[in-house]
Amino acid sequence: MTEPLIKEYGSPGRKGYSLPELDVPEENPGEKLPAGTVRKEAAELPEVSEVDVVRHFTSLSNMNYGVDSGIYPLGSCTMKYNPKINEDVARIPNLAHIHPHQKEKYVQGSLEILYELKQYLAEISGMDEVSLQPASGAHGEYVGLMIIRKYFEKQGEERTKVIVPDSAHGTNPASATMAGFDVVEIESNERGMVDLDSLRAAVDDDVAALMLTNPNTLGIFERDICEIQQIIHDAGGLLYYDGANMNAVMGYARPGDMEFDVIHYNLHKTFSTPHGGGGPGSGPVAVKERLAPYLPAPVLQKEGSQYYWDYDRPDTMGKVHAFHGNYGVMLRAYAYIRTAGGEGLREITENAVLNANYMKHKLKDTYELPFASDSLHEFVLSGSRQKKDGITTANIAKRLLDYEQYAPTIYFPLIVKEAIMVEPTETENLRSLDRFIETMKIISREIEEEPELVENAPHNTVVRKLDEAQAARNPDLRW
Repeated sequence: MTEPLIKEYGSPGRKGYSLPELDVPEENPGEKLPAGTVRKEAAELPEVSEVDVVRHFTSLSNMNYGVDSGIYPLGSCTMKYNPKINEDVARIPNLAHIHPHQKEKYVQGSLEILYELKQYLAEISGMDEVSLQPASGAHGEYVGLMIIRKYFEKQGEERTKVIVPDSAHGTNPASATMAGFDVVEIESNERGMVDLDSLRAAVDDDVAALMLTNPNTLGIFERDICEIQQIIHDAGGLLYYDGANMNAVMGYARPGDMEFDVIHYNLHKTFSTPHGGGGPGSGPVAVKERLAPYLPAPVLQKEGSQYYWDYDRPDTMGKVHAFHGNYGVMLRAYAYIRTAGGEGLREITENAVLNANYMKHKLKDTYELPFASDSLHEFVLSGSRQKKDGITTANIAKRLLDYEQYAPTIYFPLIVKEAIMVEPTETENLRSLDRFIETMKIISREIEEEPELVENAPHNTVVRKLDEAQAARNPDLRW
């Protein structure tokens, strides 16, 4: 389970390259470079051969866990398997090697792809216009809120509040604060949905928007959505849709038809790009027609058969990306949507919902199910029952690693104590679902029979149990 440092493979004089003898005069670099920029001594680089390097990094990769290794049941994250055909498309040289500074007339094919992707995203969401600029989901949230802010400025109104349910994604209140709004949190009711009385009490003439995920972070569809939108719109506010859970509804329900005004997508989640560890991502924002003038500039447009970037946007909320967005992620999303087609997207939703409900049914008697409402693509259990035996949800998550299973999202959403949030996605088959279910049941039995085994987990991983408090306060970021 251990792997030496790369320098431990080396020996003096060993190298992984062969070059012909230098046939031009060798100059002293210190004569042409600024003082202080040239090393006085050679860098202490490992002296290794090509095979040393290949075997070292192959060994390290085998210690890692990825979506190609097994299930990633991270609730809220939609970590689905990524079809390799999408990777092939993103690596087509004539697509991968272009540069955003190239003139529009030389990249019409790429602009056509992006324009069609924009049209697909508008249709799937029930919106009218789309910006592809935002580089992540949280970035898209910020852009959507700045569009709302710009809208009210143009209306001559100064609205300062954004309402966020207590079950919202953690980025929602952060994005609202960054956009200059005050956050007003409202409670969920006993069904795990927005409490209408709390919403009515929070709404006044100072409310700019309600940020809502539907289905929400518990995986429960907000059945009162028609009444919710009426309350917000009657007060002159706007409705913002967090698209992180689009995998639960695409092809079946459209935020635009629910009267949402703004939505951000997570292309990397819903439409399949390898992500995690901070990227890559893409968070396009779609809006209803009345908000289209405020989208980030430029906006991709079509005139006749020609595609172009429209910079003439006097009411734009600004520019939020150095170029035009994360193009590689968009290519993958385009390939994913074209491969699936309309019926395929519906089937993806069906299988995601089926998988989640199958797992919930199999585990609800072993772990506490805090909300009995029907769920869609994800569900939230609680480890409170196991906590009574002295074992926390974190202990359960670490024990899963010993069985070569990736842990689900834990301690989120915050309204569920000892939360275990599971989203299997549509890409997992019955075998992988059953393996995860059985592992969770085994751990529950271990807690009853030998709790110390679970408390001290993991036992079989490359890195054993860490002192998390010490690691957070004094991280060791270098060898």
